[in-house]
Order: sequence, then C-alpha cells, then structure tokens
Amino acid sequence: MIQHRAAFAKSLPFLLSAPEGSVARLVPALAILLLAILFLLPGLSARAAMNIQEVKSEKGTSAWLVEDHTVPIITIRFVFDGGTTQDPIGKEGLANMMAALFDEGAGGLDSDDFQVKLDEVGAEMSFEAQRDGIYGSMRMLSEQQDAAFELLRLAVNRPRFDQEPIDRIRGQIISGIIASERDPEAFAQRKWLRAIYGAHPYSRPEEGTKQSIASITPADLSAFHKATFARDGLHVAAVGDIDAKSLSEKLDHLFGDLREKQTLSPVADVMPKLGQQVEVNCDLPQTSLQLAYPGVMRSAPDFYAAVLMNDILGGSAFTSRLFDEVREKRGLAYGVGSDLDDQEHSQALLVATATRSDRAAETLSLIRDVVKQMAEHGPTAAELAAAKKYLIGSFAINELNSSASIADTLIGLQSSNLGIDYIQRRAGLIDQVTLDEVKAAAKKLLSGEPAIMVVGPPLGAKG
Repeated sequence: MIQHRAAFAKSLPFLLSAPEGSVARLVPALAILLLAILFLLPGLSARAAMNIQEVKSEKGTSAWLVEDHTVPIITIRFVFDGGTTQDPIGKEGLANMMAALFDEGAGGLDSDDFQVKLDEVGAEMSFEAQRDGIYGSMRMLSEQQDAAFELLRLAVNRPRFDQEPIDRIRGQIISGIIASERDPEAFAQRKWLRAIYGAHPYSRPEEGTKQSIASITPADLSAFHKATFARDGLHVAAVGDIDAKSLSEKLDHLFGDLREKQTLSPVADVMPKLGQQVEVNCDLPQTSLQLAYPGVMRSAPDFYAAVLMNDILGGSAFTSRLFDEVREKRGLAYGVGSDLDDQEHSQALLVATATRSDRAAETLSLIRDVVKQMAEHGPTAAELAAAKKYLIGSFAINELNSSASIADTLIGLQSSNLGIDYIQRRAGLIDQVTLDEVKAAAKKLLSGEPAIMVVGPPLGAKG
C-alpha cells in the first residue's frame, strides 16, 4: 500500500472481467499458490529485510539503491515532479507527447539510429507522463551499462524533438483520441473528471484533445523539457548489479548537467465535488458504477486506519464485505472493490463494479447499504485482525516481487517522504491501529453523500 495514484477503473481489471465460476476455480489455484509461496519465502523474507542505501553524487543528486549481484541486470527508475498538471491551457497533452518522444532521437542520433543503438545494447527504456510526475526507467545488462547509460543520458539531457517523429506520434495520439470518442467508458471518464474536479488540472485529459495536440510545436516540447527536467524535482531508485560508488558516478553522468531548479506552475489542492450523480446513458448489456467518497492524505494521522477500513470494505479482492455481499451472496457482479486514490493534490475513496444493466439499480442500492453499515458500525475485531495480518504479510509479495517493483516502491517512498526506513516501520504502523480508530475513519469518510457515475441504460430501465 505505498501508492494509490492510478485511476481505480484500471486497478481491478481481473475482477471486472473474470468469467462466471472463476471464484470456484480459485480453490485449487490458491492451493498451488500457497505451495509456491512456501518455496519463495526465503527470497521474499530477504527482500523484506533488504538493505536500502542512500547514494549521493558529487553534484548533489541522491538515489536509493538496493544492491543485488545475483543476476547481471540493473534497473533504474526516476521521476521528475510536475507531470500533466503542468500542461499549459490550450496545450493539453504536451507532457504525454514529450514522454513518447524520448526514444525517438537524442543528441547526434536520429530516431532510427537511437532505436538501433538500444537494440544493440539490449536495454529497455520507457517514459510515462502521469498527473503529478514524469517517470522514466531503464533495464539493462550490467556488462552493457556504460553504453546503456549513455543512451539514457542523451534522452534525458538532449532529446531532439525532430519534426518527423513529432508528426508520427501526433498522428498516433489523435487516432487514439478519435477512437476513445466512440468508447462510452472513455467518454464517461472524461465527463466524470470534469464533474468532480471542475476547472482543476486533474479534470483535463492527460492525452490532450485533437485541437491541443495539433497545436504542439518542437519549441513547446523543448520549453516544457527545460522547465520540468531539473535536479530539485528529481527522485531516483536503482536495483541490481551495481554498487554505491558506481551509481554515484552514473548519477552525475545522467543528471549532473541538468538545471538545478524546476520552473513549475503552482497546482492547488482540490476536494472532489461529491453529492452528485453523473450519468452516461447508452445501450449496453452491462452498467458500470463508480462511487467517490472523501479520501485521506498520506501524511494524515488516520491514514493507516483508513487503509485497514478500506481493505475490509472492498480492498481485499475475495474477502471484503462488498465482494461477499455483491458477488458471493447475490451474484450481481463478477467483481467489486474499493481503493484509496491518493494523489498529490487530491484524495478519494473509490468504489467500482460492473453489473447486468437490469440489476444496476439493485446493485447500487446494495453497495450504498454496505457502505452505510460500515460508516455506522465499523468493522469487527475479527475483521480488523485479519486485515492487519493480510496487509503486513502480503507486502513483500505485492510490492517487492521483482527489481522493477522494488524500484517503483522506492520511488513511491521518496515521493511521499516516508523515509528510507519505512519498510522496517510499516508493520508496526499498521499493527498499532486500534478498532476505535478504524471505526472513526469509517464514520469520517463514508457518512456523506458520494459522487456516483452510472454508465449504461438509465437506472431502472428494463433489460
């Protein structure tokens, strides 16, 4: 439970699309999983107690490092603060387009030459623009690290933004926007964001619009890169076959020539506008439902109480109250769940499911009843004990199961200012939460009227 920054609609695809009867098949599958976990426990325990080093370069760039010399692979992950919230009005999609162009030529290498060099060194490089940051990563063989890091240095410091790849990427993005206009779920998500966030940057489409994408120039991209790629907004994590001294040198090689200070536009905090119903009426066999309740800041004293409450309400895939009432007892949906959506400038608790359209009103009423019961009475002591055991025990499996996931976790810890010793402290922070504190969090977050989104035929329509 380090980050809750992705949209909840993307967080439970396996639940919302699972075929009928899949839960029954979980019994043998879980037995196999438990056997696998027994074999994996030594490795997982080692990762849970892993040594995280803070490495600082001569020019002042810092990174968190987990050394692992058992496999000759290095993974580096980094993020620059800012993200799509920094897109100027009328240039929405600028950050997203820039992220798509970093492997389309840099320094003296045009797009084709850059791709050939990446293939030659066997490195995987990616960039992604999210709401609150621009993320980059590279995975490479340690024996090819010099050549791979040089390509990453060129991409970070000297992206070319040549016209031909700009036009090609622009065409791909606009094609995606046109396709999404015919997708009821995508249309609904845009309407939902405008309804709950108003004029805040979170309401804007991260991919931009046809008009805004068409207006973006090489000069826009270069100016945006200069404003956001600076060392004071940089967080770095590295995992794998590299030691602290070597990483320190690589940090200055990669980032040492960047400007010291970012030039970011201020972004205000925003409370989602609740107590409203957003409907996108369309003739679909299934109706999607989403409910938004108040969230909690990562730094708030009752954050872990809210995490435990959410796990009991709908966070655990197959043991939560929502799953038991909606799926197991009544078969109204393949999957249903809740999540704490924790972003830099806004927080919410989201509930989502999809059900047969002729039973959508019944499903929505049941979800609201389950939420009401949690708000009024909270969980039981037994539910809290089980949630604590799961959240403490599953952390290594969910968050530390690969070099990429470890690097992601370390970036999340840095971005949230949780401290380099968080992994050692986490179990104690969860275990010390009392039943009264969880009940108080339930009452605080779930007592008000939610925002509701309905995508499908009007509620109550006959199938």
